[in-house]
Amino acid sequence: MRWLISFVLLALVVGALGLWLTRPGTDGPEVLAGLTPDETHGETVFIAAGCASCHMAKGASGEGKLVLTGGQSFPSPFGTFKAPNISTSPQAGIGDWAAIDMWNALHHGTSPEGAHYYPALPYGAYIRMTPQDVVDLHAYMMTLPADETPSQAHDLSFPFSIRASVGAWKALFLRDDWVMTGDLDDQLLRGREIVEGLGHCAECHTPRNALGGLKTGSDWLTGAPNPAGRGTFPDLVELDWSEGELVEYFTSGFTPEFDSAGGHMALVVENLAALPVEDREAVAAYIAALPVE
Repeated sequence: MRWLISFVLLALVVGALGLWLTRPGTDGPEVLAGLTPDETHGETVFIAAGCASCHMAKGASGEGKLVLTGGQSFPSPFGTFKAPNISTSPQAGIGDWAAIDMWNALHHGTSPEGAHYYPALPYGAYIRMTPQDVVDLHAYMMTLPADETPSQAHDLSFPFSIRASVGAWKALFLRDDWVMTGDLDDQLLRGREIVEGLGHCAECHTPRNALGGLKTGSDWLTGAPNPAGRGTFPDLVELDWSEGELVEYFTSGFTPEFDSAGGHMALVVENLAALPVEDREAVAAYIAALPVE
């Protein structure tokens, strides 16, 4: 009996320590102190990050894409994630968020209530956003319309439905370092900022391990199965398009073979086409500089 009691106490201590070590992380407002919001740059961040592509209502068009009502479904091996309402509604959306709330969501994957967000929100990439990026993004998003549509619950299987388990995932996989390193010129630095950060390209184009963490090194951007179970996302390392052909694809959606972007990639192209041409050229230069070892 004494052995059993000791074992139970040890298990409780280990469990409590694990929960403490994997608790949701946050920063205080001092991390954003002294920054002046720039809504114009915030719009660029919003476009590059593809916020509307995931959080607009399914089938929205035109100005309706800026009504971030949520509701789109994203199937995965762990269940189906539902994009939440991130409109400026204080009740249904994020209208009552301060800039630091957005920072903690995008940098730590932590809600204003102190809960883990699932990494369907690609904070594994957004963690590379600068404080100024987030302050500007927040300022721009607060100018967008409100919508009162309630967010839908995720449909996840056990044990992935246990939100506290995300803390262990973060401890294993959440890193803010860059994959492409070395002596990079200004164009490659901007390309890296978009590909590895704002544009979160690896979320689709890099294979994952059994726990859903992105593989890096020689696997980076080498293609991956579509988590919805339909087809695969292409290998960008082996892509033999010229930089000019890449820029054309990011502008018009047409490949060198005159195929066109489809599915969610069509929305990615739409976002890239709305950025300055220098940004599309920077993304093309980054892809041309692969592979990353």
